[in-house]
Amino acid sequence: MIWKNWINLCVIVGSFIGLSSCYSFKGASLDPNLKTIQVSNIRMETAGGPANLSLEINEKLKEYFQRNTSLKINNKNPDLLIEGSIVGYELTPQAPTGDDKAGLNRITLRVQFRLTNRLDEDKNFEQEFSFYQDFPQSQTLTQVEKALIPKLVDQIILDLFNKIAGDW
Repeated sequence: MIWKNWINLCVIVGSFIGLSSCYSFKGASLDPNLKTIQVSNIRMETAGGPANLSLEINEKLKEYFQRNTSLKINNKNPDLLIEGSIVGYELTPQAPTGDDKAGLNRITLRVQFRLTNRLDEDKNFEQEFSFYQDFPQSQTLTQVEKALIPKLVDQIILDLFNKIAGDW
């Protein structure tokens, strides 16, 4: 009886090891050969939005990479170069009500990024990232902007990072 249990345990453990070698969990990781990054000043190419929005995105982007990677900021011949432009900052009505007013308003931020990877040109890309937040019609943009913009910026930076480092 003990031998049977021992054999069953060996079969289960062996199967688990065999199956785990067939499937690997991949997540966000950067090539270990990447050492430096440059984040060029984000340009404002749309009307609207706070005057300091491009600076806020730029600084949060640098901070995110410094905090979550081993990359060093370097403005001379970096391994990764990120360039970006704010291409949209829109306020649109959502969820119409019976009296022809919007029940919600939506603020949308769109940023076009270009990544240049000097070590692997196949990883270069240019892509627009966007995110939105809804807020009640009873509040003005001025009332909610300071709370919502950091959420928009944080999500866009996270999406950009996942695009750069993700190996799904």
